[in-house]
Amino acid sequence: MIEKASTPGVFVRLFAYASMAACLTLGVMTLYSSGIGLIDPKLHRAAGFALALFVAVAVSQHRRTLAGRRTGPLHLVIDAGLIGVGLWSIWSFHFVQTEMETALYDVSARDAWPALAGLVVFLELCRRLWGWGLFGVGAFGVLYLLYGQDLPGLLAHSGFSLTEVAEALWYNTNKGVFGSITNIVLSTVFIFIIFGVLLEGTGAGDTLLKFAFLATRRTRGGPAHAAILASSMFGTMSGSTVANIVGTGTFTIPMIKKRGFTPTFAAGIEATASSGGQIMPPIMGAAALVMADLTGVGYLNIIIAALLPALFYYFSLFAAVTVEARRQGIEIQPLTIDDRITRTDLINSVLFVGPILVVIGSLLAGLSTSAAGFYAVVVLLALSVINPDVRRDPLRVWRSFLKGAESGATLLIAIAAIGILVGSLDSTGLGLKLANVIATIRGESLFSALLVAMVGALILGMGMPTLPAYLIIILVMGPAIQELGVSMLTAHMFVFYYGVASSLTPPVAIAAYAAAPIAGANPLMTAFMSFRLGMAKFIIPFIFAFYPTILIIEEFSLLPFVWIVARTCFCIWLFSSALSGFDRRKLTVPEIGLRFVVAFACLVTDPMIHVPAIAIGLALLAVDIRAGRSISQSSEPTS
Repeated sequence: MIEKASTPGVFVRLFAYASMAACLTLGVMTLYSSGIGLIDPKLHRAAGFALALFVAVAVSQHRRTLAGRRTGPLHLVIDAGLIGVGLWSIWSFHFVQTEMETALYDVSARDAWPALAGLVVFLELCRRLWGWGLFGVGAFGVLYLLYGQDLPGLLAHSGFSLTEVAEALWYNTNKGVFGSITNIVLSTVFIFIIFGVLLEGTGAGDTLLKFAFLATRRTRGGPAHAAILASSMFGTMSGSTVANIVGTGTFTIPMIKKRGFTPTFAAGIEATASSGGQIMPPIMGAAALVMADLTGVGYLNIIIAALLPALFYYFSLFAAVTVEARRQGIEIQPLTIDDRITRTDLINSVLFVGPILVVIGSLLAGLSTSAAGFYAVVVLLALSVINPDVRRDPLRVWRSFLKGAESGATLLIAIAAIGILVGSLDSTGLGLKLANVIATIRGESLFSALLVAMVGALILGMGMPTLPAYLIIILVMGPAIQELGVSMLTAHMFVFYYGVASSLTPPVAIAAYAAAPIAGANPLMTAFMSFRLGMAKFIIPFIFAFYPTILIIEEFSLLPFVWIVARTCFCIWLFSSALSGFDRRKLTVPEIGLRFVVAFACLVTDPMIHVPAIAIGLALLAVDIRAGRSISQSSEPTS
């Protein structure tokens, strides 16, 4: 009985060891392909998915254990079956691609079965790792190709056989599971995922927190402002909202509460700030790397274009915290001795500054994005020994390397589902049909088109990680936006922002639900607080759609640039104070409504509207300052 009871545990450990070996191989393969030599594309993609199979199964077993569910013999048989069938289907892809390169080869009915089996395997793993939302996206792609010819009207297509479905979704290096998006992730994104996790593991994150607290020690918000600053830097390393929240929130949220802010506000500001890390240069996470490849703009240009909108977003968060601190009467408090910067912190700051400078320098020197990531990893590993914690425990670097490869492998499973959707939309032309429908709904108005795209993007992106959300949104919404004369980069940046913003949108606000337990706050109330605090993220994309000069690399002109920057900052302050109902004093309901109207009017392109709006806004601020002074004078004790 004892032997039987322990048998599943032995096999679980074997899966874990296989996963560790797969992570190591995947990490080494990433380093090699990024900075040393090229790998045959079909072998690279096949090997990447084969290794991701082992990792995905082991991660799903680990999550099952954490959830308190026992892994029994039946589970192990199913898991082994998934790996066996998955390897068979991947081998079939490699075999068919090899045959296509050496001779004229048509995909046959015999080839369709391993392809369909592979689709089932990866969709099941996607369900386990990423939930039903992303699983539904991939399943829709398969089912739509198989049965879409029976649907009515716009959704109907000409029909696809099993062989044609296999060819579109599996045996294709341009679309489908092994398509161009998979190639981008393997060749460019993977190295930066490993880089981000290594940055965190070598101690750069702890040092960033200390510097953030030092920089904000003289502000009313204190730890809340520090959380914003730290999350902007930490998030650009990790590229993951939830990882950002866990990495900084466990430290910042208790301190924000201690300063006097409510638990809901503490969780909301951390969730909102953490989600913004992915729009903050210079790294920005996986979606920006993919955007550079899809648009052909170049990663360095993406960084430049994203800088000012990201700064607007974080300015809006700083403004929200300042207004909230005023509302609650929170004053500046002295910095504690534990928060002071030590000599070790100054030395450890090189761990962050050095590799980031290497990334920027490599891009300026004309190296590829993946090569920049490779040299950044090499420099980081060389510098890691300066951290005393790393010298005491060198294995933390090893663990971070494996963790980075594991994160990349689980992302690759999500990309499989996205590849299925890409293959389905491309084969049936559904994306163009939807673009025409959106065009009919919005008419000839750019604003209404963007509004429809925003709503659709938020719905499509709910409950999904940023990269899958961005890819789905740009596939469906991108063509409709570009039809109205918006440039490709602007269209991609627009949907990218809403891919990020979808993590803050109730009812499926992943960022808020991750932060709420740390603060002991209600998850749904935290979601609404995050939505309110992050409202600027919903406005900024409209600004650079109408004023592309903000993106700097498109239609840049100095005077219009300075003018719209000033108007945007003014609008953000009016908007933040109106949402809080407070500035230097409590605002009346008419004042709140007027501030909202004036804030939006400041952004209208017609000077006949925005110039008077600015004048009214300045008058509102003057009235508030004067009233605030009167209140403070009347509250002073008389001698």
